[in-house]
Amino acid sequence: MIGAVNTGSPLNAVSAVSAAGRVNSVAEAKDLHMSQSEIRSLERSGQIECETCKNRKYQDGSDEMVSFKAPGHISPSASAARVMGHEREHVANANAKAASDENSTLVQASVTLHTSVCPECGRSYVSGGETTTQIKYQEETSYGQNFKNYDAPQVIGQNVDLSA
Repeated sequence: MIGAVNTGSPLNAVSAVSAAGRVNSVAEAKDLHMSQSEIRSLERSGQIECETCKNRKYQDGSDEMVSFKAPGHISPSASAARVMGHEREHVANANAKAASDENSTLVQASVTLHTSVCPECGRSYVSGGETTTQIKYQEETSYGQNFKNYDAPQVIGQNVDLSA
C-alpha cells in the first residue's frame, strides 16, 4: 500500500480502502469518519459522486429531434460516450437530410467535445459537444440559388485586382 499514513483517526487508510466498497455518498463517508482527503480521493477516482457531479444535467439546445431535449443526468465517467453518441445523432440527421435530396451532398461533418473540471471534486468530464456539418447543394435547386443570392452582397468586392 503506497502512501498509506496512519493519522490516528478511527479510520485509517487501510480501512478507508475496504470501506470504499460500501460508501455511496459523501455523507456516508463522513459517517465512517473519513478525512476530507480520503473523501476527495474517492470522489476523484469515481467511487463516490460529489454533489456537483450528481446534480449536473445535460440538455440539447438545437431544433432537431435528438436525445436530451429534456435535461438529463450523465455520470462523469460515462459523459464522453453519451455526449459523443448524442452528437452522432446530429451527424446522422445531416446524412439523412443530404440523402433525401438528390441535388445535395454531405461534404463534411465534424464533432467537437468540450471538457471541464468539476470545481468540487476535481474530476474531468465532457461538458458538452458541438457538431458542424456542411451540405453542398447543386445550383439547379432553388435553395442553392437563394443561398448564392443571399451570399452575393457579402462576397462582392472582397477580391479586387489592382494590377490592371
